[in-house]
Amino acid sequence: MDVGQALRTHTEDALSAAVSKYFDRAIDATVTYSKVNSGFHVEIVVHAGRGVTVHGTGEGGEAYPALDIALERVAKQLRRYHRKLVNHHANAAADENHVAQYSILAQSQEDEVAVEAHPAIVAEMEHSISTMSVSDAVMRLDLGNLPVVMFKNGSHGGLNVVYRRTDGNVGWIDPAVAASN
Repeated sequence: MDVGQALRTHTEDALSAAVSKYFDRAIDATVTYSKVNSGFHVEIVVHAGRGVTVHGTGEGGEAYPALDIALERVAKQLRRYHRKLVNHHANAAADENHVAQYSILAQSQEDEVAVEAHPAIVAEMEHSISTMSVSDAVMRLDLGNLPVVMFKNGSHGGLNVVYRRTDGNVGWIDPAVAASN
């Protein structure tokens, strides 16, 4: 949809104010306006840096209130991420070897895809695997609204995975390296 100059200027100013409040500079942001049955739908995607992307959506009878709802959600996520970074740096200085404990829950049989299903591969993308702590990976999972994050565990260097389970909990896969005989 074509947005006017006033809405474009208001969007840029409001988004810049919301992002710069928590981070000096974001890498990029995209705001999409869509007309829905009774009003407007706004989707905001902000790439805050280091692989962190936050999403916010809002709907309203007019474009400005829909933007405000989406901006509020983005600002909330950025505020949480900023707070976690500040707390993480403070905790890291106190104790570098601290690793958060997460319960590992077995995936239920109904969550597994049947071998006969052979799901289609929709897209293959190259992605660098970052070294981070488990708590950082969970933070990236939450902030990016991602289903799964693979990372190199900073405490032992092995590949790990955190994922969002269908029951809303976070699962953590930390495979043991088999000892050679």
